Amino acid sequence: MSVFTKVDSQQLTTFLTRFDCGELVEHRGIAAGIENTNYFVTTTGGRYVLTLFENHGADELPFFLDLMAYLAEHDIPTAHPVPTRDGAYLTELNGKPAALVQRLTGASLDHPDPAACAEIGRTLARFHRVSADFPEYRAPDRDLAWAQGVARQLHSKANDDELALLDDEIAYQEGQSRAGLPRGAIHADLFRDNALFDDGDLTGIIDLYYACTDVFAYDLAVTLNDWCVDEQGRSRAAERDALLAGYLAERPFSPAEQTAWPGLLRAAALRFWVSRMQDQYFPRAGEMTYIKDPMPFRRILEAHRAAGTATGDWIESNQPAQVR
Repeated sequence: MSVFTKVDSQQLTTFLTRFDCGELVEHRGIAAGIENTNYFVTTTGGRYVLTLFENHGADELPFFLDLMAYLAEHDIPTAHPVPTRDGAYLTELNGKPAALVQRLTGASLDHPDPAACAEIGRTLARFHRVSADFPEYRAPDRDLAWAQGVARQLHSKANDDELALLDDEIAYQEGQSRAGLPRGAIHADLFRDNALFDDGDLTGIIDLYYACTDVFAYDLAVTLNDWCVDEQGRSRAAERDALLAGYLAERPFSPAEQTAWPGLLRAAALRFWVSRMQDQYFPRAGEMTYIKDPMPFRRILEAHRAAGTATGDWIESNQPAQVR
């Protein structure tokens, strides 16, 4: 993610003495994203990612790190945290909570094809099957109450057209219920840049620092809204169909999930439109940062609103035969 807190070589050399991972060779900041400070770190013992948490307190971070370890230990391709010599995943650097995790091989895909979308769908379904038994709980921090609060702030900055759509969509979401939908630990931010591929094979799901306990189908909607659209936010049907087919083959939807699906697609688009508007109108300082354009997620939201229940009908028609 973005570099908000600078770490020099001497500081990092001292930090690494807490781990059994060798001596520092080099490190460099990762200037992508907007939440935490991340560095690639290479030592004589391996390659790692160092994260300094800018917005999470030390009390909530064990959920993320324990989940990453749990998933990796259950054959979901995630980066396992590196324990200190004392066995702790969480430590501190430059006054910030910090963690060192394995750096996975591969690179993200800017333009995933249907095969890659099918693979991420299958793996996300396996992620959900495994995470249903993860024993820890964390409430969502980008839920409807959060969106309502940001919307109130945006009323002093956004234009009338944006506010009309925002207020109308929030009113719609206030009438939606997630009661009874299957849930557990979700990624909540599985965009293309949070999955790594090597020669067509998925090698890792990374950046679980939005993970929380919420509805599995909502997590799928978040993923679909990024993987299966073009740069203008328009749906790519072949990629969408492949991702959903891959997911449903591993974890079919319940009838309640089929009904809720169109609203969950809208909720997922609203969440990222609102967060990007917040960053646009209320930017935070950082040494190496960039602000993502809110417009694609507005277009995605508008497309889902126009589609109505058609997306739910697709799910019903493409469920595995034994569960229809």
